[in-house]
Amino acid sequence: MRRRQVRQARRSLRLTLAGVVAAVLLPATAATAEAETPSPRTYTVWQWNVAGNTIHHGSTTDGLITQAAASVVNRSADFAAFNELCQGQYSALVNELRAKRWPQDPQNFARFEPSRAAGNAAVCGGEAFGNALFSKRPLGAAARFALPDDGTAEKRNLLCAPLTDGTATRFCTTHITTSQDFNVAQLEFVRQKLEEYAGTGETALIAGDFNAQPHYGRLNSYYAPSLDTPNNTNNTGQYRELDDNDAGHCLGYGEWTADGTPGATPPCGGYAKIDHIFVRESALAGPYSADSLAISTACTGVSACSDHRILVGTVTVG
Repeated sequence: MRRRQVRQARRSLRLTLAGVVAAVLLPATAATAEAETPSPRTYTVWQWNVAGNTIHHGSTTDGLITQAAASVVNRSADFAAFNELCQGQYSALVNELRAKRWPQDPQNFARFEPSRAAGNAAVCGGEAFGNALFSKRPLGAAARFALPDDGTAEKRNLLCAPLTDGTATRFCTTHITTSQDFNVAQLEFVRQKLEEYAGTGETALIAGDFNAQPHYGRLNSYYAPSLDTPNNTNNTGQYRELDDNDAGHCLGYGEWTADGTPGATPPCGGYAKIDHIFVRESALAGPYSADSLAISTACTGVSACSDHRILVGTVTVG
């Protein structure tokens, strides 16, 4: 009988100690989880359609690479997106940005996705041609999506890659077709992917050439209703574009980015804005802004380094 009482006493003591340990650990675990929630963070996003084939014919020595890399570094960009880039130019940019010590991890900061495969001597001297993204912070595995096919030789795509720092931040780029019919379908495909990322708790930033001006009806599903200006109305979406709040440059529209015939007349005149940096409005945790930069004429053998301006924006997300 006595041994039985001793066993019961020991068992009672063990249960009591277990309860004390649990009471101590639970608040600490909750505090740890709270500490791991990403705090607001500010990113600078840089975007350029470089016309790597049509203007530069794949060249890596005419000044394009040095001009682009210098701008990325001088603007303190966290992310950089390129459209119409030849694969050799992509490799040259990787080397140039490494030499400038821009990436935190020199082996894991760049991704490339062809929209035209290698093998056509008339495009990039036979190299692949497409979109690229670069990140100052290390990147995880890229997601690569084919957009609805417009029937041309260029197979448009959406390229995205997450940061590996636990902030659930993802950076994307795309180059939407100029075809009227398929432009709408490709825009919708990209928008739905962005919404899927948002649905899983990720903050996706996207920069690229959308071949659509801000006041076009096809972008109403992107812009949030909170953006309602004479230059951009009837919006039903979830996103803000980082240059849509600049009262000095066509409020609700932004600064022009593409030289040449604009298509529909821009609401404030001049050339068209078709390059954009979008972020979901619900992810905003502070101010945002953007500017387009004058096209450099420092490239040799050509009148200008591109027919697009660089677009640079800064945003705080949470």
